Amino acid sequence: MSDATRSTNIFNRILVLPLLLGLMVTAVHAAEEGEALILVAHPQLKADAMYGSTILLAKPMPDGSSLGFIINKPTPVTLGQLFPEHQPSLKVTESVFLGGPVGTNMIVALVERHESPGTGFIRLSPDIFLAVNAQIVDGIIENDPGHARFFAGVVVWRPGELEEELKRGLWYEMEADTALVFRKQTAGLWEELAQKSAISRDSI
Repeated sequence: MSDATRSTNIFNRILVLPLLLGLMVTAVHAAEEGEALILVAHPQLKADAMYGSTILLAKPMPDGSSLGFIINKPTPVTLGQLFPEHQPSLKVTESVFLGGPVGTNMIVALVERHESPGTGFIRLSPDIFLAVNAQIVDGIIENDPGHARFFAGVVVWRPGELEEELKRGLWYEMEADTALVFRKQTAGLWEELAQKSAISRDSI
């Protein structure tokens, strides 16, 4: 991704909400398709306002597109500040994370579970499930916020786009790591993983 086209590509990913929801439906029916992975932004992306110094959890879809979440961008906003009249939200002290530029008006949840929490959840990895439906997300906030992380927005790659970015070396790849996705302290995490990934890539 060249400097001249990077911003354009970002805006091209901002899809209309119905298309995003359609992709989510596809994900529900393809929960076992493709392995989720961790993406660590290469230093050449550092100047990018959205993706510089980021770490993402990404899930490939059967149509060649991919769905992802930035896991190291906590916002200064909590659920209680977003929903001050919802008493369960006021009890969640962890910040809402910026998951990506698509659908930032939606709050979705990643949930840590060894077994499926039930109908309506999308399996991203063996121990990580995605909840998109507003009622399901509300239920997580009310009953089990301690095993969840809440995101505003997601990242969407069009068919073949992520593969092209990987070929161009824009991301380091790692196996999906549940502890990493739900790590409480994210400050300095990109520097740590980028350094390890660069050493690993150079040793190949």
